[in-house]
Amino acid sequence: MTASSTPEKSNFALDTSFDPSFDLQHPPDPQLIDACVHCGFCLSTCPSYRVLGKETDSPRGRIYLMDAINEGRAPLSPTSVQHFDSCLGCLACVTACPSGVQYDKLIGATRPQIERNHDRGWGDRLFRQLLFSMFPYPDRLRMLLAPLGIYQKLGISRLVRATGLLDRFSPRLAAMESLLPQVTVQSFQDNLPTVVPAQGTQRYRVGMILGCVQRLFFSDVNEATARVLSANGCEVVIPKSQGCCAALPQHQGQEDQARSLARQMIDAFADTQVDAIIINAAGCGHTLKEYDHILQDDPEYRDRAKEFAHKVKDIQEFLGAIGLVSPLHPLQDDPLTLVYQDACHLLHGQKISLQPRQLLRQIPGVVVREPIDAALCCGSAGVYNMLQPEVAGELGQMKVNNLLNTGAVMIASSNPGCSLQILKHLELQGKSVPVIHPIKLLDYSIRGIKLT
Repeated sequence: MTASSTPEKSNFALDTSFDPSFDLQHPPDPQLIDACVHCGFCLSTCPSYRVLGKETDSPRGRIYLMDAINEGRAPLSPTSVQHFDSCLGCLACVTACPSGVQYDKLIGATRPQIERNHDRGWGDRLFRQLLFSMFPYPDRLRMLLAPLGIYQKLGISRLVRATGLLDRFSPRLAAMESLLPQVTVQSFQDNLPTVVPAQGTQRYRVGMILGCVQRLFFSDVNEATARVLSANGCEVVIPKSQGCCAALPQHQGQEDQARSLARQMIDAFADTQVDAIIINAAGCGHTLKEYDHILQDDPEYRDRAKEFAHKVKDIQEFLGAIGLVSPLHPLQDDPLTLVYQDACHLLHGQKISLQPRQLLRQIPGVVVREPIDAALCCGSAGVYNMLQPEVAGELGQMKVNNLLNTGAVMIASSNPGCSLQILKHLELQGKSVPVIHPIKLLDYSIRGIKLT
């Protein structure tokens, strides 16, 4: 089937008088479905279609399937669910669509329907429960740091990967193990105070969100974020009661958990009187900006969620708007050639692309190169690379090849999940290229620290 051809509705016209189907709690909106004119522009931008090559694993095909389930022409069956599960939620199709189809809202409405109305197999349920009961809770993750550190220090990780036994037993567990960040002394520390004062004249008072994986395995990025904000005249407020932003459960249709975490986050920043709420992880930022949608049915939090979401700014978005006032210094004596990797939920979800590049180019001596296929997802997509490791693996390989082909000696990435995915596939290809958050480069430049 070509990109311009249109799938027939009869593809899904199965004789059905069966359950389960979508329930009446916010099913995919038929008006949003009808906005799709089946032009096929989404196909070439869709990473799952790129890998799997099937219409049913494309945005256009999934929209047809949603319509068929809505109208009772197809079931919410294991086969249907498989096609929805293959979606990374990267939102590249939303950017590409000339008709303005809101696929993000459609897939966002479909996933909770699946979780409520489809009975997953026990293995799938168990693995998902492991993810949802661990990753959104930093305190639980912290309890695992010591055993993970011992596991890595003793070389067990290298042995497990060399034998391939875990991959044969469970590809999903093997994918999770292969993405484990390095546990360091910093992972056990919590060095940020509740308030970081502004340096010089205070221009703004901002809140800062720490993240889950970010605060444990990328705490240096959080510390750099606080320093850069402070150096540019911002007083930084960091509530200790904050938890997870709810990105993981929200993207996977776990509505109740997402709502609970969103309420906790809103409560944590209540009465802080901040001008903006800063986040340095792309996936988290996209979800934080959707709190008004997540809590749309909550009369107590609906208005508070709208006010909160309005204040959320990605760190690069915020710095680009207020301007840097702190002097910047070269990172090395020679020009530094790097490539910026667009995180999907920053590029497609938040429409932030120019600001990171503009900030990096302000650092003296930095040269930013552009990869081909820059908008193609790296395969991380939250926990997609653990749930769908084969598709994610192909995408990770494509992404790393495209980044390496620029000839850059460093990769700048604004999302921890993307960074881990890229590092994994660099290692698989035997390449050693630093992957660093742009805010750390700004921090080094402000402090006059040279890269070694």
